[in-house]
Amino acid sequence: MTLPDPAPALLRLLVNGETRVLPCAPNETLLEVLRYRLALTGTKQGCDKGDCGACTVLIDGQPALACLTLATLCEGKNIWTVEGLADGPELHPVQAAFVRHGAAQCGFCTPGMLMSSVHFAESYTGSEAPEHGEIAHALSGNLCRCTGYTKILDAVAEATLEVAARRGAPGAGEEGGS
Repeated sequence: MTLPDPAPALLRLLVNGETRVLPCAPNETLLEVLRYRLALTGTKQGCDKGDCGACTVLIDGQPALACLTLATLCEGKNIWTVEGLADGPELHPVQAAFVRHGAAQCGFCTPGMLMSSVHFAESYTGSEAPEHGEIAHALSGNLCRCTGYTKILDAVAEATLEVAARRGAPGAGEEGGS
């Protein structure tokens, strides 16, 4: 016995600041919608079981694995992908730090790493540069198969101070961290 395909419903998302309305089957993941319907291929399809973090996006400001998130559960939510980080030609401070530190490695994990790093940098409340262990904990859901974590941790530490200084956090940028 074959079950009929579930009927698609209209899904409304705010993706990288733009409202998108599209049909969506109840069993489609957010990753499938982003990559194959909206052509936002920066979000990588890695393990498809939540182990690698290559598909990490921000949903209402919180990191989430797009491969494990049903798109219909994101109705009306604000989704940010790696394509939405830069402001025109100006890279987000985390992206710029990844470039300066050579933290992109092969690049496959980079979009997910960037999204988790942006969340860390933008939510960091410390007044001094974060410790590598603190950053590693925040990025623990993202795997780099090139095993080059040191450059990533250096980049995130530097970018976190820049992000804090931009938002005027007390004590931010007082260590000459840029």
